[in-house]
Amino acid sequence: MAPIIIRKANEGDIPAIFALVEELALYEKAPDAVITSEMIYLEDFRAGFFDAHVAEKDGTVAGMALYYPAYSTWKGKMLYLEDFVVKSEYRREGIGQMLFDAFLEEAVRRRCIMVKWQVLDWNEPAVRFYQKNKAIIESEWWNGKLFLSE
Repeated sequence: MAPIIIRKANEGDIPAIFALVEELALYEKAPDAVITSEMIYLEDFRAGFFDAHVAEKDGTVAGMALYYPAYSTWKGKMLYLEDFVVKSEYRREGIGQMLFDAFLEEAVRRRCIMVKWQVLDWNEPAVRFYQKNKAIIESEWWNGKLFLSE
């Protein structure tokens, strides 16, 4: 079995990251909602608007976690997990957990107090994943948060 490498994304990963976002939009039944472009992703990545970790297997980007800094007026620094996806053919190999752990490690490294994200209420596998990771799941457009220290 080929090793899975989790690493910080670089400019060369932008096409794969953008393709994963389009795959996620299709899964979430909103393929027309992606109105940005790969070029804009590259510009924004270069400008530091977002960062990402990617999972690589056999030289292929199999998944990614895209995030950016945010701020809670009540809690302080946090990272917001905007998108988190693993290609369907690479699921059930632990890649999602590895990417999520790398995201959490990045938040700790940046001395964040919390991480946040959203998950669709009908996406039961994702909700179960976050609950397994001891996340607080709110209602409707369920917002998740995980306090990294108290």
